[in-house]
Amino acid sequence: MQARSQTISTDPMLANYVPVYVMLPLGVVTNDNVLEDREGLENQLRELHAAGVDGVMVDVWWGIVEAKGPKKYDWSAYRTLFKLVQDCKLKLQAIMSFHQCGGNVGDSVFIPLPKWVLDVGNSNFNIFYTNHKGFKNKECLSLGVDNQPLFHGRTPIQLYTDYMQSFRDNMEDFLESELFIDIEVGLGPAGELRYPSYTETMGWVFPGIGEFQCYDKYLKADFKEAAAKAGHPEWELPDNAGETNDEPESTEFFKSGGTYQTEKGKFFLTWYSNRLLTHGDEILDEANNVFLGCKVKLAAKVAGIHWWYKTESHAAELTSGYYNLDHRDGYRPIAKMLSRHKAILNFTCLEMRNHEQPAEAKSGVQELVQRVLSGGWMENLEVAGENALSRYDHEAYDQILLNARPNGVNKWGAPTLKMYGVTYLRLSEKLLQQTNFDIFKAFVRKMHADLDYCPDPERYNHFTIPMERSEPKIPMKALLEATKPMSPYPWYKEIDIIVSDATGFLRHIVTTILRVFKLKTKSKKLYD
Repeated sequence: MQARSQTISTDPMLANYVPVYVMLPLGVVTNDNVLEDREGLENQLRELHAAGVDGVMVDVWWGIVEAKGPKKYDWSAYRTLFKLVQDCKLKLQAIMSFHQCGGNVGDSVFIPLPKWVLDVGNSNFNIFYTNHKGFKNKECLSLGVDNQPLFHGRTPIQLYTDYMQSFRDNMEDFLESELFIDIEVGLGPAGELRYPSYTETMGWVFPGIGEFQCYDKYLKADFKEAAAKAGHPEWELPDNAGETNDEPESTEFFKSGGTYQTEKGKFFLTWYSNRLLTHGDEILDEANNVFLGCKVKLAAKVAGIHWWYKTESHAAELTSGYYNLDHRDGYRPIAKMLSRHKAILNFTCLEMRNHEQPAEAKSGVQELVQRVLSGGWMENLEVAGENALSRYDHEAYDQILLNARPNGVNKWGAPTLKMYGVTYLRLSEKLLQQTNFDIFKAFVRKMHADLDYCPDPERYNHFTIPMERSEPKIPMKALLEATKPMSPYPWYKEIDIIVSDATGFLRHIVTTILRVFKLKTKSKKLYD
């Protein structure tokens, strides 16, 4: 440790180093459980390593690994993939993907839930999230059945736990070698802790407000029980919240002075968001127990629902399960829940700026990112993030840099605020095109504070100890104390080091233009 301390003290800029990971293609392991194009992938991974990338992220699909039947796990393709990543000297972020691939923005392949799980839904369709019209969403299991033993005698939480235990048992050698940076636990659609309120395959179009997803019989019964305990057995689930592509003001629930502001509306929204908190907490508690003793961190992803943020009701956030208003913080309770598991909070849409969004969406994406990241830091969490959409321009990279170090680089040591890591979406041929890759490499260099790739995370203060048991469960009342709004940490308006300054390709273009200009000027002087 002494040698490492000396290294850090002699190069304080290392404390500003933010590691960069790259998401692998969604279908890198096929539905047939085969690693596709191993040779081509290896070449791409080696290109990433040469560019200074620290690691990669991959979905470990439930629908592939446990496809053949209950507890019939086949990890062979993923073991081959992990060995390849290791051989290419990259670290790994593994997602326990308990959701369907297909139906969300950017989904390019279709990977359903295991057939034997879907078969249960053929006779009991209430295992799926349901909207007010009764339409079922088969993207993931409803949190209403988390503790219902409907799957050959097991509950969904037991299904997830057994899957993670098998992962640990079969990846023991990789865990011991500290290949994994973190295990991100899927907690809903797209792996995110939310309800599937906006789904393209069910007709949603940006910037629709989405729909509440709590009308299966299990969540209906849960709500009626909660309402009765509160002394209002007559209360029902909302029937006036509009449809998926409505605007807030066109609905009785979300309009100014609407149902969401009444006692009944506040009770429903509290119940709806609290169920999501409990869902995430219970699954993460099991995940913590599974990976006890492993030198790895847990992570959970929160969605960036930025449209309608600059309206009174924040309708799209509310339908997703984030009870967030100008006077009520819907994200810090999530961060507080994660804190007992020492889990990383992974947020998205880091690349977006307000002016890029259509005016009619009333987006406040920059304020949202600032609020969520600040809430995580206030709860002493490690905070990580990713871009929501594939971007290849330096403006997007500059915005990610700003969010990664909101108060810039500190040349004398650790910056005031710094993200734990950033994951770029996604590895593709387009990313590796020379122009795009030149800009990306400049971005990686800037994330690393203009330092070379550092293979030892401890040198930039990323210490991972063997996982310890989660802290005692935090009472819901204590979690909800975190809804009291607090001013977010201040952000620089502009980043102190920008990607465009470091982009070799752009430098080449500028140099060429100047050279041509000088030649023309010289020629003009000769003929004058």
